[in-house]
Amino acid sequence: MNDTSDGGSDADGGGSDGSHVVTAFLRHHGEILLLRRSEAVGTYTGQWGGVSGFAEGQPDEQIRVELREETGLEPDAVSLVRSGRPVEFEDPDLERAWIVHPYLFDCETREIELSEEHDTVEWVSPTTMLAGVGDDRETVPKLWAAYERVAPTVRSIAADDEHGAAYLSVRTLEVLRDRAGLLVAERREFGADPDGEWDELAELAGRLLEARPSMAVLRNRVNRAMADADGKNRDAPAVLEVTLSGIDRALAADTDAAATAGERLDGSVATLSRSGTVLEALQQGAPDRVFVAESRPAHEGIAVAEVLAETTDSTVTVHTDAAVAHVLARNDIDQVVVGADTVLPDGAVVNKTGTRTLAVAAAHEGIPVSVVAATDKISTRDDVNLESGDRSAVYDGDAAVDVLNPTFDVTPADCVTEVSTERGALEPGAIGDVVAELRELESWRDDGGPTDPEATDRNPSRE
Repeated sequence: MNDTSDGGSDADGGGSDGSHVVTAFLRHHGEILLLRRSEAVGTYTGQWGGVSGFAEGQPDEQIRVELREETGLEPDAVSLVRSGRPVEFEDPDLERAWIVHPYLFDCETREIELSEEHDTVEWVSPTTMLAGVGDDRETVPKLWAAYERVAPTVRSIAADDEHGAAYLSVRTLEVLRDRAGLLVAERREFGADPDGEWDELAELAGRLLEARPSMAVLRNRVNRAMADADGKNRDAPAVLEVTLSGIDRALAADTDAAATAGERLDGSVATLSRSGTVLEALQQGAPDRVFVAESRPAHEGIAVAEVLAETTDSTVTVHTDAAVAHVLARNDIDQVVVGADTVLPDGAVVNKTGTRTLAVAAAHEGIPVSVVAATDKISTRDDVNLESGDRSAVYDGDAAVDVLNPTFDVTPADCVTEVSTERGALEPGAIGDVVAELRELESWRDDGGPTDPEATDRNPSRE
């Protein structure tokens, strides 16, 4: 649910139908920011909530004002993930109706400057908002309901065309974590029957496994969580425990993979698209110069180039995708560094379209190609399911032409020099050992988990 800041009347907050307020959940590394309301506010003193306030004008504009005033964060420190449908409720104690407009933002830092409206803050799993799950802190009314309106879902993960596989894999674990936490709360607060918990969570895990078929890291991290829970109690508390630890493990693996790559960077580097691990590696390694292909049609490379220009001392050059071979041939480039959505068992790499072109051109010029990817990105499947983007991103005219907008391509293993992982740099030939480990994690599905991929779309009501 949500919380409101002090000051303002019904007229200020939106009229006689209820007071309109905004609430933002800031997310960093899988946890959200909760703030405890101080004695300086007039309602819900001592209770925990998000960044909130009366929507005196447009909610989308007001939430930005509240973020700046209550956290001290500049606009470029947060990025909007989504807004949700308002939560409406009446508080009989205050004899007041509230209309809460929820928002979710990703936050680059945990450093917060508190205003007088709050006396302390904590970064916690959202499930701590649920009664009987966390430390039973008292929250403002309907805080969890507001969070659910903006929390990640199977659908949001399937539809996300802005973020890389590592980012989406953490969101996938968050979906499992949140559902497990809700089931734990229902059991403890209402005496709900725990017998069906495992079946429900297994069914949800099955849908998540097929949400992004080209991204092995989603499957591997879901499989690891469910396999770990399968070895425990096969219930909601077990899934909650392993997803909480799984998020930490995933984030650490991605960071360590970036560190492996960063230590091996030197001189001049070429890259493309947007990968969080590659960006982190480039920021840590700080090569002398970075050439970035723009990565049409979404131009993810442009954003990467801008970040590198602002956060490193590297000379950053942006060029068209079509100029990749020309750039490698005409410039003294020491290394190509790319991310991966999936590394296939034979060492081939599935990544943003254009990666194959860049790697083949690099092989022709004798330039080594390093792929930055945690081992969870290694697939246990030989087959490839390549996604396609919206045709209108390439052509939205009226001519009778076919349009191809492949999102991913496959780079042959013989064009890849090494894969930089949390375990160090692996040659493509060493991938098979990791595949064997990951296949063992799939055994939970043989013990009652869903095995029919088509079953993943049969219960959209719980997404």
